[in-house]
Amino acid sequence: MSSVPKFKLNTGASIPAVGLGGWSGTTKEEHARSTPWFLSALKAGYRHIDTAWGYGTEKYVGEAIKQSGVPREEIWITTKLPWNHPGLRTVEQSLDDSLRNLGTDYVDLYLLHWPQVVDWPDAGPEYNGEIKARDGPTFNETWAGIEEVYKKGKAKNIGVSNFSVKNLEKLLTTANVVPAVNQVELHPYLAQEDLKAYCDSKGIVLTAYAPTGYNNVRSDPLIVELAAKYKVAPAQVVLAWHLARGVVVVPKSSNVERQKENVNLPTLEPEDVKRVTALDRNQRLCNKPDADGMVCGWTVEQMGW
Repeated sequence: MSSVPKFKLNTGASIPAVGLGGWSGTTKEEHARSTPWFLSALKAGYRHIDTAWGYGTEKYVGEAIKQSGVPREEIWITTKLPWNHPGLRTVEQSLDDSLRNLGTDYVDLYLLHWPQVVDWPDAGPEYNGEIKARDGPTFNETWAGIEEVYKKGKAKNIGVSNFSVKNLEKLLTTANVVPAVNQVELHPYLAQEDLKAYCDSKGIVLTAYAPTGYNNVRSDPLIVELAAKYKVAPAQVVLAWHLARGVVVVPKSSNVERQKENVNLPTLEPEDVKRVTALDRNQRLCNKPDADGMVCGWTVEQMGW
């Protein structure tokens, strides 16, 4: 079994390769119940927490960090600019709001959460109505704002989320700073080999959300077989596969025992890594296109999927 490694980013910073996903649900009540499991993760040895303005849990991450007694500088905090705060002038204001929620004056990683811009009422993260995309500002314009908060030190590293090769190429036509990270849905049924190769070529580290592929992947016969071989839980096999590929993972778990398992992973044999990769079927399990082929207001073509 291995301790949690760190991966080097193109900024020279080292990111813990296993973080705790900070999504807790869509209601204020669910968000308010998250402090205990953030705290238990920190006690279990996690030093990377992945949250977002859109998750509604930034405040509770901040509370857990204070209660943990772990020095702020030892914890890697990732948060994200929501898709309803676009444009050069809006970014810093939104980040300042996130920093107040978190109780800190900087984040270790700030991500542009989605490439598209959507209309979103002033209801906060809890809004659960229809999501409609609108034109502009472009993600190129918004990225310029993210570069500004990077220059000011409010975000020590910057990156994107849910970006395809197509949209990364568009971003890089104007970017002065290459994203350090691209966080996307990634698991054995959606191995994202082309995206991984492209990001590797640009020095961009991939982070996987929904990294274990839910029970769809965890119950796959090969994963079950390998779990028996390595004497671990199926989720540990899948997370170990990611780390073998150089991919950061942010599994969400509020269960103390599973939290401990997720930071105590086996080292897979190279042949087993290949066998797991071969499960790829380009199947999205989390953010799937709807019946009209749309993804939060964008076509699959616009997403670059």
